[in-house]
Amino acid sequence: MTYCTPGRGMMRAVQILMLCAVAACGRTDTGPVGEEQAAAVENVEAMAREHADDTAEPSEAALAEPQREVTAERLAYAEVDDELVYGHFAFPSDMIEPLPAVIMIHEWWGLNDNIRAMAERLAGEGYIVLAVDLFSGEAATDPGAARQLMLRAVENRDSVMSNIEQAYAFVSKTAGAPRVASLGWCFGGGWSLNTAMLFPADLDAAVIYYGQVTDDEDRLRPVEVPILGLFGSEDRGIKLESVRRFEGALERLRKDFEIHVYEGAGHAFANPSGRNFNAEYAEDAWNRTLGFLRDHLAADAG
Repeated sequence: MTYCTPGRGMMRAVQILMLCAVAACGRTDTGPVGEEQAAAVENVEAMAREHADDTAEPSEAALAEPQREVTAERLAYAEVDDELVYGHFAFPSDMIEPLPAVIMIHEWWGLNDNIRAMAERLAGEGYIVLAVDLFSGEAATDPGAARQLMLRAVENRDSVMSNIEQAYAFVSKTAGAPRVASLGWCFGGGWSLNTAMLFPADLDAAVIYYGQVTDDEDRLRPVEVPILGLFGSEDRGIKLESVRRFEGALERLRKDFEIHVYEGAGHAFANPSGRNFNAEYAEDAWNRTLGFLRDHLAADAG
């Protein structure tokens, strides 16, 4: 698929294609086993503790301007449980040919202004970005509401998986992206890894910011996706020992991965509205992310 002209005309064409496509997409029946479900629920409670004093209000650090002009719009990309799902779709305004895409997955607050700003910032680096919505159009402004939204998503894992599958179909087929990565923070970091396990031979890269990980080698063995993991040594929700077990499993399986642990950083160190925000670490993690995406999404990436 080739975009002949940039801007809103192209966006409308994509929307029309998507509205036709989502009707043909079905739900998957792949559900979590009991242990996975229990771990996911436990992670909800860990995130509730970590974010107990946080706010979802965007700060100046969250709203950095993109490097180049970006076109962005709310756009339907999936149909889940008989409801259209709308994400934040962004791309460079001067785009002619389809660019590599990133499926961006929000943290436990939902698809809010912070995530939309990050989607546009990343699009300004030369990517199609689809910031998905896994919370059925809702976004939390306080930790109690965020906990409920995350718990609801955990309890409806099949629907979330269908959502991600259709997001991948949208960017790869409807938008024509030649390569696709996933990227997420917190709740979204765990789902970035899950996306790699959903598309173990097709996804081109996965970035995990302090998300739930696993050392289950049976689940990780099929994954051929390069992985970048960014974690804090003092994260009490995503504990360092679980990160090291994940790292060990990837090493034993001889996977392509980079794990970076920021000494002294807590959970959500890259979230500019959180109490653990560390500007130096956040900038370093962002630069590592950009370099990793360049390495694996470029036209000549091996």
